[in-house]
Amino acid sequence: MNRDVVVVTGAGGMGLAVARRIGSGRTVILADAFAAPLDRAVAALTAEGYAAVGHLTDVADARAVVTLAEAAASEGRITAVVHTAGVSAATATVEKIMRVDLAGTAHVIDAFEPVATRGTALVCIASMAGHYATLSQADELALATAPSAELLSLDVVTAAAGAEPVAAYIIAKRANQVRVQAAALAWNRRGARINTVSPGVVATAMARSEAESASGEHMLAMLDACGAGRTGTPAEVADVVAFLTGPASLYITGTDVLIDGGQAAWIRWHRSATPRGGEPHGAAPVTVS
Repeated sequence: MNRDVVVVTGAGGMGLAVARRIGSGRTVILADAFAAPLDRAVAALTAEGYAAVGHLTDVADARAVVTLAEAAASEGRITAVVHTAGVSAATATVEKIMRVDLAGTAHVIDAFEPVATRGTALVCIASMAGHYATLSQADELALATAPSAELLSLDVVTAAAGAEPVAAYIIAKRANQVRVQAAALAWNRRGARINTVSPGVVATAMARSEAESASGEHMLAMLDACGAGRTGTPAEVADVVAFLTGPASLYITGTDVLIDGGQAAWIRWHRSATPRGGEPHGAAPVTVS
């Protein structure tokens, strides 16, 4: 018997939380670029009673993502695709951020649109950092609509080659948000939906790397300053994803849900207008999620 299918890219804490939250009674296809964490995640889900399948996939490879989409479609009706795979500025180069976080998200959107059917919902995990981008209208238009094969050669992307990884991350995550907005029309025409979720600081392995980086202390201080007083949890992100992929959100598409404990609001309205340490005005001091 074919079950409905849920696809989750990224076998880390957030991806695993999402799989647990929305995968019951469905075939869960979990994809990751690294075999060891993928095997561990699939084994954990299987032990908990999920029908979990691993699929080794590097989202930076467009063809590999097409293969993933085709494999998922062959298993049954795809009800949800949740793209959590990504890298962080604390541990990745500018080039890798652009290949994985920027182009990789475009590949997921492209590959799953042809196999989306009425009721399919795609959620791409972007980041609070995308809300701090100060790009021109022309750059945002290019990031939103350029063919995926041309993204890495756009001026706004090549100009970031000499920048800090944080700046590249902000561009990549803003690209995720605007690209999903631009894709909503094509998904609507299939009876499907597409949205982004932009987490703030969430307690995952990636966030731990951020906390241990040079700007980690500042990141944690900002959580106190904005009143949240804590990081978010993967389960809280999974709850938002469950809403966006479920029947209560059928009229929501082409938009972004910010889940950051109020940090972005604090930065915009309460933090000093003078940038610290050379940060771009309004930019996050570190990458998140």
